[in-house]
Amino acid sequence: MNKDSNKTQDGGATRREFIKKSSLAAAAAASVNMFKTPVYGQDQAPSAGVVGANNRLRVAYIGTGNQGQFHVQNQQANAAANNIEQVAVCDLSKQRRADAAKIIGGNVKTFENYQELLAIKDIDAVTIATHDIWHCKTTLDALDAGKHVYVEKPMTRYLPEAFEVYDKVKTTGKIIQIGSQGTTAQAWHKAAELILHGDIGTPVWAQGYYCRNSKEGEWNLTIPEWAKDPNDFNWDTWQQPVKDKQPFNPEAYIRWRKYYPYCAGLLGDLAPHRLLPLMLATGNPEFPTRVTSLGTNPVHADKTGPNPERQVPEQVEILAEFPSGFSMVIVVSTINARSPGFVIYGHKASLEIGTSGERVQLIPEKPYSDDIDLANYDGLTPIESVPEHEKNWFDSIRANKQPNANIDLAIRAQVVISLAEMSNRMNMMCLWDEKERKIKKQDGTEIAAITYGTIEPS
Repeated sequence: MNKDSNKTQDGGATRREFIKKSSLAAAAAASVNMFKTPVYGQDQAPSAGVVGANNRLRVAYIGTGNQGQFHVQNQQANAAANNIEQVAVCDLSKQRRADAAKIIGGNVKTFENYQELLAIKDIDAVTIATHDIWHCKTTLDALDAGKHVYVEKPMTRYLPEAFEVYDKVKTTGKIIQIGSQGTTAQAWHKAAELILHGDIGTPVWAQGYYCRNSKEGEWNLTIPEWAKDPNDFNWDTWQQPVKDKQPFNPEAYIRWRKYYPYCAGLLGDLAPHRLLPLMLATGNPEFPTRVTSLGTNPVHADKTGPNPERQVPEQVEILAEFPSGFSMVIVVSTINARSPGFVIYGHKASLEIGTSGERVQLIPEKPYSDDIDLANYDGLTPIESVPEHEKNWFDSIRANKQPNANIDLAIRAQVVISLAEMSNRMNMMCLWDEKERKIKKQDGTEIAAITYGTIEPS
C-alpha cells in the first residue's frame, strides 16, 4: 500500500494531525451511536451444523447455463484450494446438465428436479444461477433443506420474494452470498474504513456506473441448436412462475434478460454490481427513503438484423435517497460505454475508487485541506473477482461469519432495485417505509409492490 501525503512546514503537520485525530475520534464515537441497524448479520441466529475449518465442503449447483457453468468451472479450478467437492448439478436442460457434469467429471450426480438434489443430506452448500424468477423458490427450499446458498444477483425477481428470503435466512442462520463479486474487492472495504473513521466528514452523495456498448444489442446471445429442441428441457417448468406464459420460445429461453416476465433488465443484471459495492463502501448501508428511476430506449439497438426488440430499457438511471441524507446515483447503459468513474463525495473530502476496486484516493475539499491530507491507497487486492467472491463464501461458511454480499446488504440493495423498477414502469417516485416494509406515494398512500401478474408484462 502506498500513501502519499501533503505536509505543511514549521510544525503545521503536527498541529493538523492533532486536530485530525481529535475530530476523527469524535466522529468515530458518534458513528457507533448512529449505526443502530445491524448490517452484517449480528442479529442472525447461529448457523446450524457449522462446518469445521478443515472440513471439506460438498457443493451442488442449481442452474448450469452461461453463468451457472461459469461457477462450475471456477469452483472446479479452485476445488483443492477451497477444499470443496462438487457432487451434483441440476438444470432443466439435458445439454446443460451434461456439459456441467463433463466439467466436473467423476461420479457427479445430475438432476432435472432440484428438489431431488436438495434431498441429498450431506450436501453443505448450493450455488444457484437460474434465471431470476427461480431465485426465490430455489433459495428458500435450499435454506429449508439446511444448505448454505450462493445465489446470483439480483437476490430475487420481486421485492416480496426478497423479504421471504431475508426472513428465512434470519431464522435458519445459514450463510448466503449474493453474486455481486465487486463487494469482495478491497477498495470498497477501505472506503468504508475511511468513512467510518471520519476522513471525509459527513458522506453527501455517491456515483457509480456500469456502461457497455454493442452493435448487436446487449443480450442477443447466439441461440444454439440444442436450445431449439423442445425435447431438451421442460419449458413449462422454466416459465412456471410468470403470468404471461407463452408457447415454447428459444429466443426467450436464451435471451431472457430482454424480457420483463423473467427479469428487471439492467436493474437486475448490471446495476447490482455497482449498487451493492457502493452501499457497502458507505460503512453503514441503509434502506432507502426515496427512489426514482428513468429507463429509456433511444437507440433500439436490438432491432439489428432479425432480433426481436427488448422490452426492458437500454439505458437506466437510479436516484436513491437514504435516511441520513446521503444520496446515490447509479447509471447503467448498453448503448454508450464511457464512464465518469466511482466517487463518494463527503463534506470535507471525497473518495475516488478504481473501477475494479483496486485503489482509493482521498481528496480533501479546499476549505479542509489544512486538516486532511491527500492520500493514495494503491494496489488493493483482491480486484473484482468471481473466484475470490466464491472463496469468501466458503471461508464464511467455515468461520460461521457473514460474507461480503450478505443478506443485510442484499435486502437493502434489493429495495432500491425493486423501487427503481416500479418508479420507471409506473412513472412515479417511490417512498419506502422501513418499519412497515411498505411502499408509499408522495401523498402517503400505500401502493403494493409489483409481483407476478400485477403489471404487464410480468
